[in-house]
Amino acid sequence: MNKEILLTEVKYKAVRSSGAGGQNVNKVSSKVILSFDVLHSKGLDEAEKERLKEKIASKLTQEFHLILTCDEERSQLKNKEIVTRRFIKMLQEGLKIEKPRKETKIPKAAKEKRLEAKKTTAQIKENRKKPKL
Repeated sequence: MNKEILLTEVKYKAVRSSGAGGQNVNKVSSKVILSFDVLHSKGLDEAEKERLKEKIASKLTQEFHLILTCDEERSQLKNKEIVTRRFIKMLQEGLKIEKPRKETKIPKAAKEKRLEAKKTTAQIKENRKKPKL
């Protein structure tokens, strides 16, 4: 993953934000929409593209475009910085290769402890019953 190339391929669009903010919301385009084409990116190799298609599939459109938005701040510049940080973090998380889990046996002491606890609980419940005559 080449971060510099990826950031040149990103397209930003500013639109009017919704919600509270008074006249500022009606006048200023502070919401930032980031779009990125995963398939045609030169900053990712083929293996990385495939990994991203699998890992962040729910966040991609049918044409494999990643679209992120941010309207948390009243400043367009701050929203642009936030959405760019989110974009980089999402790609880094999506490209992580997880180690395969090694199956381990349950230790003998743990099994014995569990069985002993069962016996104790059974004994406590047995003592609650009325004695048989």
